[in-house]
Amino acid sequence: MPHSARSHFGLALLLAALSTLGPFSIDTFLPAMQAIGQSLSASPLQMQQALTVYLLCYAVMMLWHGSISDAIGRRPVVLATTLLFSLASLGCALAPSLGWLLLFRGLQGLCGGAGLVVGRAIIRDKLDGAEAQRLMSQVTMLFSLSPAIAPVVGGWLFGAFGWHSIFVFMALIGLALFVMSWFALDETHHAHLRTPLAWRSLLKNYLEVLRKRDFQLLAAAVSCNFAGFFLYIPSAPVFLLQHLHLRPDQFLWMFGPAVSGIMFGAYLSGKMAGRRGAREIVTLGYVLMFAAAGANLAYNLLVAEAAMPWAVLPLALYTTGMSLAAPSITLNLMDQFPALRGTVSSLQGFLQTMLSSIVAGVVAPLVWGSTLSLAWCMAGFLLLGFVFRSAYRRRIKLRA
Repeated sequence: MPHSARSHFGLALLLAALSTLGPFSIDTFLPAMQAIGQSLSASPLQMQQALTVYLLCYAVMMLWHGSISDAIGRRPVVLATTLLFSLASLGCALAPSLGWLLLFRGLQGLCGGAGLVVGRAIIRDKLDGAEAQRLMSQVTMLFSLSPAIAPVVGGWLFGAFGWHSIFVFMALIGLALFVMSWFALDETHHAHLRTPLAWRSLLKNYLEVLRKRDFQLLAAAVSCNFAGFFLYIPSAPVFLLQHLHLRPDQFLWMFGPAVSGIMFGAYLSGKMAGRRGAREIVTLGYVLMFAAAGANLAYNLLVAEAAMPWAVLPLALYTTGMSLAAPSITLNLMDQFPALRGTVSSLQGFLQTMLSSIVAGVVAPLVWGSTLSLAWCMAGFLLLGFVFRSAYRRRIKLRA
């Protein structure tokens, strides 16, 4: 392997590891949600707020991670957030009530998105064009292992040591990433490129980005595409335990195929970078997602009761298309504002996570009553994403 390739792979491995804080905070404790609720005298709907609070704080802080890194550098943001995440996870493990758990879950959320947001900006600091897409795809592929591993690890820890051990494990991950970043992460955003962190200029930058219609359409498209899959994550305890009659240690039956699709889509995106145009790659991604949503609907319309493996296989195809299209759309978003890549990454992450928090707290409880309603909702989110992307393509054609 050439030296540059080894160097980029090492960076991809570190950035992917940093990005795991988010999904680990969501997925690892899913198998234990019922037990945590019983331990803290919380109803299932109240326990759902442990996910919603996390996502809301995650989304709000995404508005700041990139901008702070634009002002003081990428490295200090990563170091501070990994250490605070570790402390917040210990707080969750020691929480004596639901209120304390929600408080520390919120602190986890404030820290959990930094690796993802700042990581994207680091990639664009170092690389351009097809190389940037390849590295983005490598990060996506490596990062995608996390949602598959997290619920399996969570189920094992819960069965062996109880639910407190899940949050202790998260604390150890945060501490390990702090140490890795201290020794291995170089600063990529140097002093002469930094922009001052002032709320007036920050507001001005956000308004500048938000007012651009191309950004609005692309951010909405990628957020809706992701929501079509994310819907199944907060619904997983009901979908797997009640509808498919699986055990808490069998969450891999859903997350395994879904994450395999994400990895395969990221692999395809990396292989096609430089060989196919971004438009062609994104179009192929939508073809796969529509095929998956259609198969999901057809299966749930035709059977009286969903069963393995057919109930989860469409998720693998959907996430393949989603992951194939996402790197090209994300790079397109950031390239619209070369001097504000951290800000753009933050804003896009904020919008996507806000939609995810609405899905987790409002939409999922309304539709997880049946596998058919989940399938309809997936198709609806995908259709919205396609409409937004089509509107963006029409604008491009009008300007040509």
